[in-house]
Amino acid sequence: MSKLTGNISIASHQNNKLSSIQKLGLAIGFIGLFILVLAFFNVSFPNKTVWFTISIASIFIGIILYARSTYLSRPEGISNNGLFQKSLTNRGVFAWIIGILLTSFYIALYWFPKYLGLGENGAENTGIVGFFDPLSLFLNGKIASQWFVYGSMYTVAILGLGYKFILKYRHNKYQLVRTISVMFFQLGFAFLIPEILEKLNPGKEYFAKDLKNMWPLNYYFFNDWHLKALLHGGNLGMFMLVFGIAMIFIISPILTYFYGKRWYCSWVCGCGGLAETAGDSFRHLSSSTQKAWKIERWLIHSVLVFSFVMTIAVIFTFLSNNPELSIITRNQFVYGIVVFLVVFTSVLYIFKRNDLDADAKFTMLSLVAIIIISLLINFFSGNQNILFIDSNKLREWYGFAIGSAFSGVVGVGFYPILGNRVWCRFGCPMAAILGLQQRLFSKFRITTNGGQCISCGNCSTHCEMGIDVRSYAQKGENIVRSSCVGCGICSAVCPRGVLKLENDTPTGRINSNDILLGNDVNLMDLINNK
Repeated sequence: MSKLTGNISIASHQNNKLSSIQKLGLAIGFIGLFILVLAFFNVSFPNKTVWFTISIASIFIGIILYARSTYLSRPEGISNNGLFQKSLTNRGVFAWIIGILLTSFYIALYWFPKYLGLGENGAENTGIVGFFDPLSLFLNGKIASQWFVYGSMYTVAILGLGYKFILKYRHNKYQLVRTISVMFFQLGFAFLIPEILEKLNPGKEYFAKDLKNMWPLNYYFFNDWHLKALLHGGNLGMFMLVFGIAMIFIISPILTYFYGKRWYCSWVCGCGGLAETAGDSFRHLSSSTQKAWKIERWLIHSVLVFSFVMTIAVIFTFLSNNPELSIITRNQFVYGIVVFLVVFTSVLYIFKRNDLDADAKFTMLSLVAIIIISLLINFFSGNQNILFIDSNKLREWYGFAIGSAFSGVVGVGFYPILGNRVWCRFGCPMAAILGLQQRLFSKFRITTNGGQCISCGNCSTHCEMGIDVRSYAQKGENIVRSSCVGCGICSAVCPRGVLKLENDTPTGRINSNDILLGNDVNLMDLINNK
């Protein structure tokens, strides 16, 4: 009789020992990471190109081996076993160690790049920045910067852990296509194409940093240096300027109307791509309390106001200082902004005020009041800085507080502590704008079948945006929330098929008033009216 190994009892605990392939994958992957650590401490490699290739290849091979052994040995579907018992996924010691390391790396990246080996004043790169020089020279013809290192590692994380995500959710076609999409856009539009364009245009200032980013996520789009680079960038620069403006005012609203904010936040955006792939293991840590929801609404709308005021300020100053480069005059810009804000907010308030929460109304009215009053005061006084604050200083404040500290240090460094969508929930102005459009004008909603819900809570647990999906499902109420990024994980983990992502007519999307537990409505009339 052969000897049985492992635990085969039905009632006993699961056998969680690592397989030989998993151990091999971990070993190879950590060897690749160890080489990067050696480079960080400025270890001199005899052939930097070879060792760099070995390091990146080892990381990919390790992830592939570990992921295949982990997920292909299990039945298709979502397994929650041990999710809240593991140190890494439930704010344990490992989670805090990774969080501290990520946060420290981002602090050094944004404010102390010399500690990563960035050469100052033309000096040669060392450390981990110098380790990426061969790849940078190959792609763009220049030595690496700290941002090239960051972009490279960002892309490696999305591609490698995206493959892991695909295997984990291989039973769901929507998740497969969505993940392949974010991997494609990160590799092509955010990494390879911009670097190649820089190499093909060595005489022009670099302006194509991320082709899929748009204002206000790309908060520097209307900055003085960026506008000048675009205007002096020949046909390509002019195309990027026109395309960027079209993305803001035409393409994005149209796509959001038809598909909701998911077209960007879950299919294109690099921040969302990293959250979905590298941050997937921490999605259940997002708080779904009413207090967190209230903080989320007020904070993200406040960031949107800050972003809008900062942008108006830098455009106002640019038109004042560079009339020869401007298509419109400063006076025309002032009149245009005032008219647009008055008309837009009036129409919105008249027709959609019942769908706006108090924080959204406050955001809208305060934004209009601040900008109109500031523009008029500056216009009649001849001052060139909105709010009488230097626009460059305002831009620096925004760049430090929101563009660096919030989106980078907190947004990614706090994955293991606060969940994978901290930035998207509480700080991203792009998410705020798309969320308002989704809430008020979009066809997108998540429909629910309350009669099938067994209240297991899988949907709420896995919602990375902290939405209490179960509360909607229990009532059979459509989920139409500004914060929902349409990732579809709630639907993927539902064992009863209660949740479904749909694009239909805007009429009847928000049906909270129809969810009645009493008998004060004629149900047949309600059904016939639908």
